[in-house]
Amino acid sequence: MSEYKGIKGFSIQSLSADPADPNIGQVWYNSTSGSWKVTSATTAGSWVSGNNMNTARDNLAGAGTQTAALAIAGYTGSNTGATEEYDGTNWTNSNSMNTTRRGLAGAGTQTAGLAFGGYDGGVPGASTATEEYNGATWTTVPPGLNTGRYGLGGCGIQTAGLAFGGADPTYLTATEEYNGATWANSNGLNTARRVQGTGTQTAGLAIGGETAPANTGATEEYDGISWTNSNPLNTARKNLAGAGIQTAALAFGGNVPPVTGATEEYDGISWTTSPVSLNTARETPGGAGTQPAALAFGGATTVVVAATEEWTGAGAIQTKTITVS
Repeated sequence: MSEYKGIKGFSIQSLSADPADPNIGQVWYNSTSGSWKVTSATTAGSWVSGNNMNTARDNLAGAGTQTAALAIAGYTGSNTGATEEYDGTNWTNSNSMNTTRRGLAGAGTQTAGLAFGGYDGGVPGASTATEEYNGATWTTVPPGLNTGRYGLGGCGIQTAGLAFGGADPTYLTATEEYNGATWANSNGLNTARRVQGTGTQTAGLAIGGETAPANTGATEEYDGISWTNSNPLNTARKNLAGAGIQTAALAFGGNVPPVTGATEEYDGISWTTSPVSLNTARETPGGAGTQPAALAFGGATTVVVAATEEWTGAGAIQTKTITVS
């Protein structure tokens, strides 16, 4: 009878505890539990519920990563400037924004965040306000966006941000680049709309949204100069959220109608619908993170919610116990 050592060239390890960072395909015997273990890669992504935000809200902005995220402003029944930080387990309240608003965009990290635009409740209400976050407090940066708007897309970092689309209330194509101090106009989107965004200032992605008169799945890529049309989402929708980069993005939630939890992955060319949707279907949630490790938080079903979900993409390492019968 052939042995594993003879086939693979090494023997199966006997360990008192599972290894902290196993390789895919690694096999071992856990002497403490008396069980055989093997690692494999996930074949489909999954959403897992996390701890709720402290303030339920929709129309908020997000920034950062799955384990160091930032939830920014939004709508609770009235506009709020509430800011919360997520550490991968819990949300902690931080200092509020200087300008309360909803429908704004966010960029950057938990310790170097950027928020801009939104609806401030005034007349006409389309805000130009730009604020920077240092991990503790927000500082207003005048003069703000050149074009006030809400429902806009945003991406990038605190010193290199990108704002595009939105409404004032007319649907806009306007694109602006931020250098850490001021905004400069650039070439506009091909499709005027309220839109979701992700990526960087020189490799941005505009995803789906709302045009006049309908929802759209339109996808556009920005190269630092101009926008190019790409393949659309499989499910056209407005009020969705996104995460990731231009060549590896994730889109989730929104309103088709009805409100949806549909999740799609983008590879830089086309979108693939995941067989797994958000556990809580919702629109206007916040989003953060990457394609393999994203975060969804807040949003609205028929009411505003505080629900948080963590996404683990396909290809993640998982440990399985081998059952012998």
